[in-house]
Amino acid sequence: MKNSKVELKKPVVEEIAAVLKDAKGAVLVDARGLTVAQDTKLRKNLREAGVSYKVYKNTMIRLAAQGTDYEKLYPHLEGPTALAVSTTDETAPARILYNFGKDAKTDKLELKGGIIGGEYYDENTIQVIATIPSREELLGRLFGSMKSPIANFARVLNQIAEKDGEAAPAAEEAPAEA
Repeated sequence: MKNSKVELKKPVVEEIAAVLKDAKGAVLVDARGLTVAQDTKLRKNLREAGVSYKVYKNTMIRLAAQGTDYEKLYPHLEGPTALAVSTTDETAPARILYNFGKDAKTDKLELKGGIIGGEYYDENTIQVIATIPSREELLGRLFGSMKSPIANFARVLNQIAEKDGEAAPAAEEAPAEA
């Protein structure tokens, strides 16, 4: 009987291990108390960002994390636990979960802890990390800030060229009149 239980658990443990293997960022969250509508919206937001999100039994997560950096999450594996994982954006799980909780004005979403870029972070630090804009947003801001001075410089060059263009004919006419 016990052997059949192990066989049933094995595919779930392998699934979690595979998800964690390629993860750049993973966050544990307690989402009990969310309404069905809120949970559906949260899952949609995570899916659109390429974040996998699933509720697992804590023992399954423990077995899958054994021997990896994710062992550091063991203290947070109590009570209902959902695992949000991104293979592309380290901060996406934390950012989306945090912003959803803030926007939904709910205290029913509790970030427990996470591993981002191979480093362990507790609940408080995960919340701070969640406020960091995405890589794309930061690059957009960088290029936006670079574009402004370049555009201003181009405008100044254009004004100089226009001024020189007007001054040149006046200079040519002056000697002819003398």
